[in-house]
Amino acid sequence: MTTYISSLTFPRIVFEQPAVAILLPVVCGAGIGYATRPDQTKATYGRLKQPPFNPPAWLFGPAWTTLYAIMGYTSYRAWTAGANSINPSTVALAKQGATLYTIQLGLNLIWMPLFFGFGKPIAATADIVALTGVVGSMAYVWGQVDPVCAWLLAPYVAWLSFATYLSAGVGYLNDWDLSKASGVDKKKL
Repeated sequence: MTTYISSLTFPRIVFEQPAVAILLPVVCGAGIGYATRPDQTKATYGRLKQPPFNPPAWLFGPAWTTLYAIMGYTSYRAWTAGANSINPSTVALAKQGATLYTIQLGLNLIWMPLFFGFGKPIAATADIVALTGVVGSMAYVWGQVDPVCAWLLAPYVAWLSFATYLSAGVGYLNDWDLSKASGVDKKKL
């Protein structure tokens, strides 16, 4: 299991200030969404063969914005509970969760460029599987600091499980090649 690694963890201010904690993932997620050209992403999504139960493209923005805000709040809540604890184990768990949080946000933010930007569904699916595992670990660790944190992360774990199904399903149904739907020229990659 991952321990606290200061060089892989956001600075304390990210977790100590509620506005920073909540806005950081929301702004980063929105930035990645806009950087991957939303009109092109939406068009690509519409051209791909989809597995059953795929949601409409418009749902992803509100769902992810909500999840980013919840994960940000959870990071603030877990850090605050851990930092204010007199139990050294609780403090260590809060810090360990902060490292996992930083790693998971990085994994989260690279999925969209992998899938839509580069048309690499295998890499994107591997990324989201790893992301789901890290978030599950983070929920477990922070749940020991504050049980509410585990419950706050439950919708995120559920959505990631569904997103893993979608990522793998789209990859499989499109022969793991999104170049025809996305306009990505595989020869240039």
